[in-house]
Amino acid sequence: MSSQSNQEPAAEKTTLFDRMFRDGEGNIVIAQAPNLPVLVGIAATFFQYILPSGQLQRATELIAFGALFTWAWQELFEGVNYFRRALGLIGLAGLIALGLKSLSM
Repeated sequence: MSSQSNQEPAAEKTTLFDRMFRDGEGNIVIAQAPNLPVLVGIAATFFQYILPSGQLQRATELIAFGALFTWAWQELFEGVNYFRRALGLIGLAGLIALGLKSLSM
């Protein structure tokens, strides 16, 4: 009998690159198909710019902000790798900055 069969396989050492760009299955993930909050946010942003000023435009502005904020929040806390989480953090910070800027106007 060999003592090798009782040994556990050596754990693979993960590098910073792996943590930054790979998902749990080992695939490199930088971009992915847009999910529902991104699609709603982009559509609402588009309508925001083509609608005349008024309550309907303000409503689409709020929908766009809410949808993109939801996307950024999900990426920040549920992103598959550090790159996607950093993207969510940057998006969230940008949305908050734009929201504060619009409040001051």
